[in-house]
Amino acid sequence: MYEVDLRESCFPAHGGPAPAPITIGGMLRASAASAPGRPALKELGYDGAVLRTWTYADLLNDAERLARALASRHAEGARIAVYANNVPEWVLLELACGLAGVTLVTVNPAYQKRELKFVLEQSRSEAVYYVRDFRGNPMQEIADAVCSEIPAIRHRILLTDHDALFAGEHESQLRDPDPADPVQIQYTSGTTGFPKGALLHHNGLVRNGMDAMVRAGMGPGMSFVHNMPLFHTTGCAILVLGGLGVGATMLLAPMFDPDVIAGVIEREKTDFILGVPTMLVALIDAVQASGRDVSSISRIMSGGAMVAPELCRKARDVLGAPIQIVYGQTETSPVITQAWYEDSLEDLTQTIGQPVAHTEVSIRNPQTNAVVPVGEQGEICCRGYLVMTGYNDNPEATAATIGADGWLHTGDLGRMDARGYVRITGRVKEMIIRGGENLFPAEIENAMLEHEAIAEVAVVGIPDEKWGEQVACFLRGNGKPRPDDAALKAFIRERLSPQKTPAYWIWVDEWPLTGSGKIQKFKLREAYEQGAFDASLAEKTGAGLPQAS
Repeated sequence: MYEVDLRESCFPAHGGPAPAPITIGGMLRASAASAPGRPALKELGYDGAVLRTWTYADLLNDAERLARALASRHAEGARIAVYANNVPEWVLLELACGLAGVTLVTVNPAYQKRELKFVLEQSRSEAVYYVRDFRGNPMQEIADAVCSEIPAIRHRILLTDHDALFAGEHESQLRDPDPADPVQIQYTSGTTGFPKGALLHHNGLVRNGMDAMVRAGMGPGMSFVHNMPLFHTTGCAILVLGGLGVGATMLLAPMFDPDVIAGVIEREKTDFILGVPTMLVALIDAVQASGRDVSSISRIMSGGAMVAPELCRKARDVLGAPIQIVYGQTETSPVITQAWYEDSLEDLTQTIGQPVAHTEVSIRNPQTNAVVPVGEQGEICCRGYLVMTGYNDNPEATAATIGADGWLHTGDLGRMDARGYVRITGRVKEMIIRGGENLFPAEIENAMLEHEAIAEVAVVGIPDEKWGEQVACFLRGNGKPRPDDAALKAFIRERLSPQKTPAYWIWVDEWPLTGSGKIQKFKLREAYEQGAFDASLAEKTGAGLPQAS
């Protein structure tokens, strides 16, 4: 950890002198020069078998071939969309865009016509690179139908058709983009239902991925299974660019299947795994059920939700390593803070770690923008190389998010201690106002995650005639006996004041998730209001009265 003793909630950039800005091409060439014969990318089939392998020299060669093909049909700065699941050609296209000065627009492979059309039109894409289908979604059919309605789309290319994909590779030259040039547009995951296109640059994506992987303990010659979706920054920045940047070997899975992933870890002796808590719970269950030997795992990373203490303990016991949580957002390429391997169980499960290298983080009063004293709640803000260029064609939203002083406002509420460790306490826009009292879901969620029978929690505000809003706590169990409402109420009352006690306890078996694995709270609220849940109502006295300010 970085040794600091703060008085105000502003963590200065640490990690030594900032390295020189870098492009995707510069990173790939450096890794290939260092170890040209080392395996860089292995394609896994749905059964976990290795189908194809690229060394670093192979990967650079194919990426440069594809970059010349892209340059032959797309002008510098053109936007092209990729609508596919985890296939090696997705990775090649990402690398090639960096070498060709072309901006890649990443699209969730689960998207339907309306969603795809919005992304293609808002991003001003001129081409779509796709696969035929994935998990029953007829993607080529959807894309063809949408593209026929968008005159700006000039090319539709099937990623598996290598003749079409590499056509023109001898007709153009590679370009030399600047590290600050935009290279991707990624759409915010839609937890509030309204995505915006974050314009991300070379240096932010490459350096942030590398910084996160270095803190995770990854280095040359180590290996990891890649089972995160490529269309999100976790998949294409942390794992692809970060993994290649540190010289590791990536085993790319077409989708997450815990039984298959456990088998691959056992066979390939991989060192590292990244997954949202839901994935890690499933992987642990699969390892316990199968008896697979996964002792090669030395590091685990997770994000998207706080990690329950019980899950962290099980990860140590079953997978052999603690979970290092990362916190960030698409707009920050994506990692802002990250835990350290040596952190205590309390820090691993109750905080989101310290800022990543070369990054400033502050906690600011949402009304005045002033930095708050250590321990006080405010909005989490960050500044540094990782911040996006802005929102695509949306200057108003950009100005509302990035101040004139360069600080990006995350919209998340948190506290920073004197060591620079940050705790999430809520969302500025998710605050629940119950009887005039401001309540913050993350505080209640973090407390409930301490229960040994709970795997995941989501707290939302439900409209109420008397109180304005009531607290509803949605819970997913981990297989242990579910406590009743009285036990849940007693558990939370031991940890938080009475007015924070949920009025409704609702058990669910699955969540409405974004493509990056985040719980869509607005959908839980909508489903509740439409009568989809049979919630039990806590005693009104149990919910407590508003406290005097």
